[in-house]
Amino acid sequence: MNEAKVSVKTLSLGECTQHAELLKALANPTRLSIVNHLLANKCNVIAIETTLGVKQSNVSRHLFVLKSAGIVEGKREGNEIYYEVINQKVIKLVELLVALK
Repeated sequence: MNEAKVSVKTLSLGECTQHAELLKALANPTRLSIVNHLLANKCNVIAIETTLGVKQSNVSRHLFVLKSAGIVEGKREGNEIYYEVINQKVIKLVELLVALK
């Protein structure tokens, strides 16, 4: 049987660990929804709470995980902190998920 071989780049253990940590942070549906929303709209905690229907304390907890993973960043504008997605891999990953829909 003649099967065409596909050239696939392999990942080092360190790369696998980094990707697994990133995927762990995104594995929660609420966090993935927050990231998806932030890709369309840079916004504050209250806007995320209102749009997604998630309590403010939960939004803050999920944002902490996303910030710790280097996925989002908060920037102060006056009295408010506005969050945005800063990780290019996550942006591409969510774009891929949307395309697969």
